[in-house]
Amino acid sequence: MFDYTQLDPAKVEFVEIAPASELPAGGRLFVTIEDKSIVIFNVAGSLYAIADLCSHDNGPLGDGDLEGDEVICPRHGARFDIRTGKTMGLPAVVDIPAYPVRVREGMIEIGIPRGQ
Repeated sequence: MFDYTQLDPAKVEFVEIAPASELPAGGRLFVTIEDKSIVIFNVAGSLYAIADLCSHDNGPLGDGDLEGDEVICPRHGARFDIRTGKTMGLPAVVDIPAYPVRVREGMIEIGIPRGQ
């Protein structure tokens, strides 16, 4: 399972990332948590976090164009749903991790599955 947004909140550990004010609408924030490269997108005030790693060739994904809820890999054009990590277009065929995101007391937090 890669869509960790669907996990019971008791099974994830939320990690404080940055003040929400540092990620305006339309912005992206790149972070590393426990050796995981993650990109957070702010789409019209909704926050989404996915692995910053294309499953097609392990290249960076977060700098790709965003079309609606899909990010397009800048290297070969694979498409991923930023809400779920689901692959939406070739050449990628394997989903990528999607992480729960919340704002708590003005801070962005990402949920990392326990034991991952």
